[in-house]
Amino acid sequence: MPRKTHPDRKDRNGRSGRPERRTPRPKPKIDFTVDMLTHHNVNLLRQFTTDSGRILPRKYTALPAHYQRRLTRAIKRARQALRVP
Repeated sequence: MPRKTHPDRKDRNGRSGRPERRTPRPKPKIDFTVDMLTHHNVNLLRQFTTDSGRILPRKYTALPAHYQRRLTRAIKRARQALRVP
């Protein structure tokens, strides 16, 4: 396989040969227990929804899987009770 003659040049898509260094996403500290994830705790539930009311995925919340499932269930119950948009 031939070597690249110009390693600093950009390819067709405008990317250079070197990969970019991504800054790691900050991991939030979990300072609550699973028992606090109820549909009554509206202030906690609003931290995990966007302004338009969408539930943030686990990639952004960095919660364990069983916390994320309980969080989703609590947000959906709060929506049914008209506590959270």
